Amino acid sequence: MRRHAIIFWTAITLAAIGLLVLLLDPGSRLNILIPLIIVAVVYVLYKFPPRRMNKRPKVKPSKRTAAKLAAKNSTVRKSSPAAKRKQYPFQVIDGQKGKPDPSDDVPKYH
Repeated sequence: MRRHAIIFWTAITLAAIGLLVLLLDPGSRLNILIPLIIVAVVYVLYKFPPRRMNKRPKVKPSKRTAAKLAAKNSTVRKSSPAAKRKQYPFQVIDGQKGKPDPSDDVPKYH
């Protein structure tokens, strides 16, 4: 883990030194300006996409589909959580774990 941190901070330091040298050299300022402009344009387009790319074609559902959706939504709203549970007639069956066997008292043969 420590080895990765050393490699990471070394790369960050070298990148910062390279950026400073690039900014201090008067002839290379244009070389860094073009990529910065491109990155800024891509970021702005990503954050605020154009309206024409954001629109989806609207599809009007048929009357039958609209009726199904309306019926489905109305039944979901009317039903309560208690109505969803079904009542089953469960019966508890006594187990034999931890109880003495009643057949021990009765002889097997009469």
